[in-house]
Amino acid sequence: MKKLLQIAVLLLSSLSLWAQNKTWEREQFPVFPKCEGQQSENLEACFYNELQDFVFANFKVPQQVTEKNYKGKVIVLFEVDTAGVFKIQYIDAVDASLAEESKRVFGLLPKIKPATYSGNPTYAKYTININIPLEKQAAVVAGAKKENTTTLVKDRSKELTEFDSVVYKKFDNPQLKSHLNIPFSHSLYAQFDRALNQVGSNNHTASKPYTYAEVSKYYDLEQANKQIQKNKQGWWGRKLWNENLVAIQGDGYWFTMNPILDLRLGKSDPSKADYTYQNTRGIQIQGEIGKELSFTASIFESQGRFADYYNRYAESIKPSGGNPAIIPGVGIAKGFKEDAYDFPMAEANISYTPSKFFNLQLGYGRNFLGDGYRSLLQGDGTSPYPFFKINTNFWKIKYTNTYMWLKDVRQEATEDNTYATKFMANHYLSWNVTKRWNLGFFESVVWANQNNRGFDASFINPIIFYRAVEFSSSSKSGNALLGLTSKYKFSNQVQLYGQFLLDEFSVSDMKAGDQSWKNKFGYQLGAKYFDAFNIDNLLLQLEYNHVRPYVYAHSNPLTNYAHSNQSMGHQWGGNFKELIGVARYFKGRWFADAKLTYGKRGLDFDTDADSFNYGGNIYKNYSEGRPRDTGVKTGQGNETTILIADLQAGYLVNPATNLKFFAGLIYRNFNPSVDTPTAFKEDTTWFSIGLRADLFNWYFDY
Repeated sequence: MKKLLQIAVLLLSSLSLWAQNKTWEREQFPVFPKCEGQQSENLEACFYNELQDFVFANFKVPQQVTEKNYKGKVIVLFEVDTAGVFKIQYIDAVDASLAEESKRVFGLLPKIKPATYSGNPTYAKYTININIPLEKQAAVVAGAKKENTTTLVKDRSKELTEFDSVVYKKFDNPQLKSHLNIPFSHSLYAQFDRALNQVGSNNHTASKPYTYAEVSKYYDLEQANKQIQKNKQGWWGRKLWNENLVAIQGDGYWFTMNPILDLRLGKSDPSKADYTYQNTRGIQIQGEIGKELSFTASIFESQGRFADYYNRYAESIKPSGGNPAIIPGVGIAKGFKEDAYDFPMAEANISYTPSKFFNLQLGYGRNFLGDGYRSLLQGDGTSPYPFFKINTNFWKIKYTNTYMWLKDVRQEATEDNTYATKFMANHYLSWNVTKRWNLGFFESVVWANQNNRGFDASFINPIIFYRAVEFSSSSKSGNALLGLTSKYKFSNQVQLYGQFLLDEFSVSDMKAGDQSWKNKFGYQLGAKYFDAFNIDNLLLQLEYNHVRPYVYAHSNPLTNYAHSNQSMGHQWGGNFKELIGVARYFKGRWFADAKLTYGKRGLDFDTDADSFNYGGNIYKNYSEGRPRDTGVKTGQGNETTILIADLQAGYLVNPATNLKFFAGLIYRNFNPSVDTPTAFKEDTTWFSIGLRADLFNWYFDY
């Protein structure tokens, strides 16, 4: 019944749209003086008749073409701009002299009234065919009228003008108001974070990525884009500094296509290689049909090698099947030459917004929940995955449901050369309690495709308590987590935020006060200072994260809180403390970011003398190998201090693709209590310079 109602609504909407289009023509062709007062098809016919007759009267077929008795046509693609001036865009002619003559004739055309869209002058493109030998338009029409008028098809003595009559509008960056997702980059989002966090706003900033429509209500993206535009008139200058490479806009639709680059060259010390590098090429396609349906797709092909510590980490999470590594946040890598990796990646998203209350997304990518640099609930440090998301907005509520298809790529979970499939469903309810205070409630469940369970229909209902459903379905095979978020705006400049994650909790053990391993939880506390010290566009951020041992792990590693050997929460897994300070500043196209991370992690020794599971590796069964059941403290095991300083500065080359020229410096001090084959004291300095389309977050702080 529900599906029938949906179909009926779609049919009624289509009929209504058709009726509206038939009763009111919004597009009007340019108007020659003799065509004044005509409308619709009559105006279109008059426009082409006048143009063809002008060409017939002024076009002089070059002598060398006449001597060859050439018969054919010249195709001219031209525009009529908002001032009514004819401008040639392209000419298809067999002889250069025909092209030159076409340019001469079009230069003689008078200025006319421009095309209009909803009554406003607009830029439009058209095509005309110039028949050689020349033929007056009236003669063509007269010849057509002599043919049999009883034919069931249109007059075949001439070409139809339907294709050539498609009107193109001047591209005015419609994506900046669309329901397309803004690529989630901490650096990019910092530009409008202060606008979204004003006291009294009724938005919800924890669920990311944002859409352009969400942000444009509080931050004028169009004006911000205009302010940094360079005054470039030439095609190359506009495409390099300001515009999309390909941009098409028509009546109710638009489309863009851009190349993607991430080219880096660097030097790391210590390093087994002479230099680090990355060579990424790709393409991004975006568009919108109507105001409801938006789409984007990005394809990347990359080769590169990194600092030694990062290479080791990528290889430590390698998949089964022989591939040497998984690049964090990207995906499985193949070997490239002797000491580098080849790592392709793709992302895509289709967004459908049937009303102001609902937004549906079908994608292949990543999601993030929280107001901080890190998220304990759902981070974006993993490889992309398929997902379906429902965003519901009403009153002071935003309710986000996300259904995900994940992979376990370990050798133990691989059968018949196929990685194991697992599923995750979560929902997050964000509630603006007051104009300053926001509360969020989170729940997530992970289950595996065991016993052909597949995607369990029990979790499809978006309004449900997952914990109870998982217990009734199969209490031992799933993994449920609960979370709470909060944000308080002291002023337009200062806000506090936090998260609490509950993986498992034993009330009796908590009352006993003996620090049981069962009390698996984590929390985050943070603060943001916008326009710090009254300096425009300076953001300061301080954040503390604390996650106890065995968080994100499960009795069956297949159902842990992870995807492709990467945590779906905090990238460090469990058993750590972390303090982060961030400063971000931009002015015009210039930007600078500084980040300092200090943490303590409890790593496993993984030696013959000590093979205990201390709770940091979320791919270990938390029921096995524990050194103790009580007295469990964060940082237990091989306590390791980590200090990472990350500085980056650069220049925004093209805002249409967020292409940046940058230079970066990372200093990393890694200091375990006991050196082991996989964890040993090391100081790393890594300098790099490059040109990058900043479309997602790269995390190098491992």
